[in-house]
Amino acid sequence: MATASSQKVNDPQQDADPAATAHPARAGAGGRRPRLRVAINLLPEHPDHPSGAHWFWTRVIPEVASRLEPGEDLSLVVSPRMRRLHQGYGPNVSYITYPWSNEQRVLRTLSENLYSPVRLPLSGIDVFNTLMTPLLPVATSLVIHIKTMHAYTAPESLNPLARAYRRMNYPRAAKVAEAIIINSESLRSEVERYLDIDPAKLRLIYEAVDHDLFKPGDVASARAAVAARGVTRPFVLFVSSLWRYKNCDGLLRAFALAKPDLGDRQLAVVGAGRDEAYLAELRALAAELGILSDVVFVGGVPLDATVDFYRAADAFVYPSLNETFGLPILEAMACGCPVVTSDTSAMPETAGGAAVLADPQEPASIARAIAEAVGPGQDRLRDAGLRRAAQFTWGATAAATLDVYREVAERRRSRRT
Repeated sequence: MATASSQKVNDPQQDADPAATAHPARAGAGGRRPRLRVAINLLPEHPDHPSGAHWFWTRVIPEVASRLEPGEDLSLVVSPRMRRLHQGYGPNVSYITYPWSNEQRVLRTLSENLYSPVRLPLSGIDVFNTLMTPLLPVATSLVIHIKTMHAYTAPESLNPLARAYRRMNYPRAAKVAEAIIINSESLRSEVERYLDIDPAKLRLIYEAVDHDLFKPGDVASARAAVAARGVTRPFVLFVSSLWRYKNCDGLLRAFALAKPDLGDRQLAVVGAGRDEAYLAELRALAAELGILSDVVFVGGVPLDATVDFYRAADAFVYPSLNETFGLPILEAMACGCPVVTSDTSAMPETAGGAAVLADPQEPASIARAIAEAVGPGQDRLRDAGLRRAAQFTWGATAAATLDVYREVAERRRSRRT
């Protein structure tokens, strides 16, 4: 029998429409909206090297701002350098400025812990959306937004100090938070595995796709654009920062095995080499496998440039060892690109039956999946992927997030009366 959770996976946005059901936090006494002031902590981003979390917030914030009702305000906690990356959100969005963001990691962490307990109450903040809870008590309600548990599941992707800090902070966050936002059932299982947590605090809100950017388009122009970056033949695509857990080495081994079925296709590896030692290992492995001339290490490209790669590729392969959501899966699908991904963690949940699944630990399994995606399964995967990606919108993600803020604020007001 299907559970509520399994039904939600199949229809990820069914409860996200703010008009779908009446919410107890929608109105105060006499039907009037009580005042709500929310602050979102954006300091953990490096202003010169923004991550996927930055992309997430640039899509969610304007959608949340457009849904604010009279008496509701949204503040962004930024540094002077980070503020320039968050402009144009409209009159409902203001700023709370701290001295540093992640370009000064230690100073940023100190200011978050020591300044927040003073600064946030002075600004009248009711709800503080953050990842790490300040060590000193804060007179606001906390919503913890967890996107990964890499401190436990992929510790090599974090430097030792950051890893230790997260492992120290997460258990406390689980205890003091009013609500914890997660982005998949897979992440729910990881949070419950590693943290002593009240399951009732968890709020599942799926991420989404920017359908104005990621959509089918002219394939000929896309091929011309990727050719300018060195991908001159039909190709299979990988898009991700090159952390070890993303398993690009497994993909290289699979590509070598699949070569007899792939003709003269290239493998395009698009993504920044965050781990220089690993990037060197990948180049050496490609040479050892005899495929170096067929592999193009494109490097990092602007996000809007990845659209050309998705549109031009014969298949997108995402054989990661662990993901809590796997947004590139949906980006590729939204562009009409057939997808191969792993059969573990959140990736089957995100793919929703619209991708070929493979064992990421077995290059032969990945190779068979690639051959299917570029061969007989291509048209089916393209159509199924477009339908799947269409189910995920940032508007629905934002509406569900705002409902969490309202719920927490209502609980806060109830305790005061």
